[in-house]
Amino acid sequence: MTKQLIRFFTVFGAASLLLSACATQQGTPTAASMGKDAKGKWTLNNVSYDGLPSTAKVTTVFSNIPPKCLEGSDWNLPSNKYGSYSTTSSADGCTPVSQNIVWSTLNQGGVVMIQFKELLEGVKAKNISDGYRVELTSVNNTSMVWRAPVTYEGKTAYIVYSFTRK
Repeated sequence: MTKQLIRFFTVFGAASLLLSACATQQGTPTAASMGKDAKGKWTLNNVSYDGLPSTAKVTTVFSNIPPKCLEGSDWNLPSNKYGSYSTTSSADGCTPVSQNIVWSTLNQGGVVMIQFKELLEGVKAKNISDGYRVELTSVNNTSMVWRAPVTYEGKTAYIVYSFTRK
C-alpha cells in the first residue's frame, strides 16, 4: 500500500510538473496587448534617471531635445500608428516643437519595446531608417512608463519617461 501511494504521488507530481511547464503564462503582457493599451493621448509629466549619479548630465534626448523641454509634452498614439508629439515648455533653452511620428510596439528578447520614427515632410515612413526604441515598462488606463537604457561608465542606467493619460 505504501509503495502504491508513493508511486501515485510520484506520477501525480511528475504529471503536474509537466502540465505546468507546458502551460502558457497567463497575464504576461505582450507587445500587442501593451500596444493596444498605449493607444490614446498622453502627457509626459516627468523625465527621471535610474542608475545615473547626480553628477551625470543628460543634455538631449529625442531629436536633440533637452529632457526638461519634454516635460509637459503631449503625445498622440492613435490606432492607425500615425501620431505626434508636441512640446510647449517655455523653460530656458526650450523651443516649442510639433512632430509627426509613426509608432509601434514589438517584443525584443522578451522585453516589450515601443518604437517611433519622426516623419519628415515629403518622405514616406518606410524610407526613414532612423528612429527611437525604448522599453515600454508599464501601461494602464491612467499611466505609462518608458525606460531608455543608456551606458554610463560601463554600466547600464535608464532615462525614465512617466506619462499620464489625457
